[in-house]
Order: sequence, then structure tokens, then C-alpha cells
Amino acid sequence: MEMIERYIYAVTQKLPQSQREDIAVELRGLIEDMVEERVGDTANEKVVEEVLLELGSPREMALKYTGKKRYLIGPELFDPFLTVLKIVLISLTAALGIVFVIQTMINPIDLLDAFVGLIVSLVTAIPQAVGWVILIFALVEYNGGYKAEDLALDKTWSPSLLPEIPDRKRQIKRCNPIIAIVFYVLVMVLFTFSSNFFGVYVFQDGTFQHVIPFLNESTLSQYLPFILLSLALFIVKECLKLISGKWTMKLVAYTLIINLIGIVAVIFLITGDAFWNTQFMSDLAQAGVVAEGSDGYSVVEAIWINCTNIVLIILLIGLVWDVVDGYIKARKQ
Repeated sequence: MEMIERYIYAVTQKLPQSQREDIAVELRGLIEDMVEERVGDTANEKVVEEVLLELGSPREMALKYTGKKRYLIGPELFDPFLTVLKIVLISLTAALGIVFVIQTMINPIDLLDAFVGLIVSLVTAIPQAVGWVILIFALVEYNGGYKAEDLALDKTWSPSLLPEIPDRKRQIKRCNPIIAIVFYVLVMVLFTFSSNFFGVYVFQDGTFQHVIPFLNESTLSQYLPFILLSLALFIVKECLKLISGKWTMKLVAYTLIINLIGIVAVIFLITGDAFWNTQFMSDLAQAGVVAEGSDGYSVVEAIWINCTNIVLIILLIGLVWDVVDGYIKARKQ
């Protein structure tokens, strides 16, 4: 019956991923046996409801299987925690590795210095990444590792209050937040360790010469804390998506708040005169990439002048659609 499946779903969602399938089979068999003992093969909704009331709320049943009640990161969040931790560490290591490769390609003579820099970066960045991931999930656990509706169910438990099993089409695909987290980690590493790689690479006779940066390197350090904070908030948002697994109005609200903060932060950053390299066009002409006064120069200059607006439009479309899409799916649930 649907009520049995909803109960099993509600219980298993609070258990580690590796245990869910086995416990679902065990729990389904237990419920069916209890129902059969009462009425044989003529089960009805009333009898099923009596059995579920006897078993207790999904949270109480999940606690019986875990045998634990107090933890920094509980079983409901532990699998997402490990997933995010692995993603962050792999992305961080890969990004620092990419930075090392680019540095050695640009300056092969400084290979030893680049390698030492890679080791130092790994030693300093990995513990910080682990600490931040633990902090994020510990805060989520503290503020509702078991959701508020679960606590309410404990007080007035009734099978009729079980939430619907979400439509698969309305669930959040795990790959989406995972890809987003990888992207944000890569951008954070590049901004922190190699912001000078954002630019136009100049080659002469097939040999690398230098990079003409998009950003103002002399003032970027002033903006870096805001950039990292904005990216960290976006990572928190993707972690919440991974934890929830489906769109809810609460998740939509969190997404809206974080996206609004991100939009304000980005507008503050990229509209400042000191953010972009003010000598970019003259540096291009001096390097011989484009000839000043040519049609190509005019096209590049027009794009460069409007790059702030282009970035803002792309960002607004992406973040607004993120909220709208979530809201539509949450309503349909």
C-alpha cells in the first residue's frame, strides 16, 4: 500500500545510504507480517495505520536502527558530508595541480619553486577545506539535521501526516550540485593562488611571453575576501541541495537569499573601477595582439567596455532561473 511505502521512505531517508535498501526490505517485511497477523490477507488502510502507529514515528524508528541520538554529523547527513568532502578535496587537489602545470609551462626554469609552492598550498588548503565542510554540516545538523516537520511528527504522530514520496522528475539530480561544487572550488583556487592566469596569453614565434590580465592585480587582494565569501555561500547552497535531494519551499527560500547576496556581492565587485585592468586595451595593442585603430581593435574594445554588463546579465539569468526552476518544482510536489 502507498502508506507503507511512504513510511519506509520517511524512515530510510534518515539512515546512511549504504543501509537504506536492506533496512527498507526488512521494514517492509516487518510491517507486512504485523498486518497479516491482525487481518490475514485482507489488509485495509485502517489496519495499516494502526500498525504504523504501533511502530512509532519515522524518526523514532530510524533511531532504533542507528542506536544513536547525539552526534556532530548524524547518519542522515553523513553520506552527503562524505560526498561533499570528497568532491572538495579532489577538486582542490586537481585545481592546485592545474595551477602547478600552468606555472611550469610558463616558467620551466622555476619548476622546483613551483613544486614547493604546490606542496605548501596543499598542506595549508586541505585542512582549511576539511574544517569548513565539517563546520557547514555541523551547523546544518545543529539547526535541523532532523527536520522540523519530523519533530512535529513525533509529538502528533499519525501515518496520514507522512510526506509524499517525491516525483523522480522533481528531485534534484545529484550530479547537478556536485558539478556546481567542483566549479566553485576551482574558481576559488584560481582566484586565491593564480588570479594572474585570468587574461590573454601572448605568444611570439610559438613561445609564451606573458599574460595580459583581465583583473587589476594591484587591488585584487582588497576584493578577494568578498569573492571567496560569495563562492563559499554558493557552495553552501549546493550542499543544501545535495542534502535535501528534492526541491522544497524552504530550500527555495534559502536559494533565493543566497543568490540575492551573491548578486549584490558581484555587483559591488565588478562595477568598481579598481576591479578590472584599466590598461587592458593598451596592453593588447602594445603586445601586438590587435592593432590600435583597426576594426579588430574596435570590436575587442566594445566587448571589453561591455564586459561588466555581459557578466551581470549572465549571472542574473543563471541565479534567477535557479530560484524560479526550484519554485516551480517545489510547487508541483
